[in-house]
Amino acid sequence: MYQVVIVSEESDDMRQLAWDLMQKGYICSAVLSPGQAAEGLGRQPADVVLVYVERVLEGADASQVALRIKGETQLPVVALISKGALNDGEAVRGIDDFVVEPWETDEVACRLGRAVSNHGGPNGQVIRCGPLVIDQCKCEVTLDARPVELTFREYELLRFLAGSRGRVFTREALLNQVWGYDYYGGDRTVDVHIRRLRSKIESSGHTFIDTVRNMGYRFKKER
Repeated sequence: MYQVVIVSEESDDMRQLAWDLMQKGYICSAVLSPGQAAEGLGRQPADVVLVYVERVLEGADASQVALRIKGETQLPVVALISKGALNDGEAVRGIDDFVVEPWETDEVACRLGRAVSNHGGPNGQVIRCGPLVIDQCKCEVTLDARPVELTFREYELLRFLAGSRGRVFTREALLNQVWGYDYYGGDRTVDVHIRRLRSKIESSGHTFIDTVRNMGYRFKKER
């Protein structure tokens, strides 16, 4: 399950692509510009960047956008480009991979996965929090070397929080990052999933997730 940052202006087609990718197990977030992408990626885990070149900077080609993001984040970059860009070999310089419009979600997902794999795998393939171990390659969680059975959403919530230990996330931020920015459910959904998650990973006397009053939740930092 890879975390994808989509760099593009918000639009119906981008929201649809993000939704389709999430149905395939990706976690998607969207920002407006390469500068915002680099800043946002410094505060959250991410495995790959998907750039919709036509929607980022007017007149900027794919290589300019990709090289800037790659230089600031060191992440693989996949670009969505127009057919016209294929006529200019420089337009795709520095990009790990690209998809030409009109794109199919299956192809986008395939190229995202290949870019991550060629880049050496997802960031932090194994997250270790004392006796709690999250293996992102196998999508498995163990506590004291015993497997913990989690639902897909519980696993993604745990993975996201544990990947940003010590940082406080509001319920709205968790909904956006774990459920996706197109999710229209209430923030009580987060409380329910946190409660279920705690019952599975904290029942052995361990405490991993803090409730920050009037703010949200955070995963405890290691001491």
